[in-house]
Amino acid sequence: MLIDKDAKKNNDRTWCFWEQEDGFFDKIVFKKWDTISFLSDAYVADMEISPYQYKMIRGIDFYQYCFQEIKRHPTIEFIQADIGDWSYQEKSLSIDLNDIEYHFTNTILFNSIYREENADKKIIKLLQHFKGWIIETKEPAFNPEKATMMDFRISQDNGTSFVYVLPFDEKTALVEYTLFTKQLLQPDEYDEQLELYIKMFLHIEEYKVIEKEFGVIPMTNEKLSFERNGWNIGTAGGQTKGSSGYTFQFIQKQSQQIVDCLVNQNPLSEIPATPKRFRFYDNTLLEILYHNKLPGKEIFTAFFKKNKPQQVLRFLDNESSIKDELKIISSLPTWPFLKAAIKQL
Repeated sequence: MLIDKDAKKNNDRTWCFWEQEDGFFDKIVFKKWDTISFLSDAYVADMEISPYQYKMIRGIDFYQYCFQEIKRHPTIEFIQADIGDWSYQEKSLSIDLNDIEYHFTNTILFNSIYREENADKKIIKLLQHFKGWIIETKEPAFNPEKATMMDFRISQDNGTSFVYVLPFDEKTALVEYTLFTKQLLQPDEYDEQLELYIKMFLHIEEYKVIEKEFGVIPMTNEKLSFERNGWNIGTAGGQTKGSSGYTFQFIQKQSQQIVDCLVNQNPLSEIPATPKRFRFYDNTLLEILYHNKLPGKEIFTAFFKKNKPQQVLRFLDNESSIKDELKIISSLPTWPFLKAAIKQL
């Protein structure tokens, strides 16, 4: 049984990630790029990322693909309902759906609903929030062979802020304004920044906005448990990388581990947690960003300026070697990183 409050019939989000080979969802990848761009005041580069490819999946394609797969399996039931509180003990589930309490036995519960519950003052919580427009121009304006992963040349007055640009063809692209801050902006502020970027940096005067998206991803040093009142997956189960907000590929890795355990009849508790050293790196970088010890654009500029892009992508994927990690960390200013690191010990 799959329960969600939304029917998932709108193209309400975009997932971007990188991988070396064809992945599980490759048949619905909307666009791939072999070259990514990074831009800041101190460093501008177009980077070949082979053997990686930067990939984009549209939300609507993902939903349609998943529901097509569900239809092929009549034992799976989809229920659209508002989800209230629930209690799960020893495979027995009590859950409120549309304000009606239901009871299920012999059940394994997987929960992806993230709820803020920890009031510990040591817990850092930043928000990655973003608004994107898919725009269409009259004249060719984009290079469809190159994706702008991060452009930090915009104002940093609101905190760590960047834009990414994903061209679908010469006249169509997703332009997304992204921030790492403690609070959301007013709705019109996102629009103002998108308009400004399109005019000042893309040098486009005439365009049509054909789709919009908005989202918020929590970035936290809170240790979110896989096993707690059920089995927690996605952001709720700690699969959002605390220092960057990247989530999609971590969910895929965890999902495969879950499937392997169920197929082989192994306990789900055997699935390993995120290695401690990556949590240490994430918590240290999050400490720096949260307290503004070092501007975010300086951190990411140092990452890409002083390291090969493949090393940075491995690091952001939690797949780097100790050698890679030492090189990447040493590319940051020593004193802010050292002070933040000591606080994590």
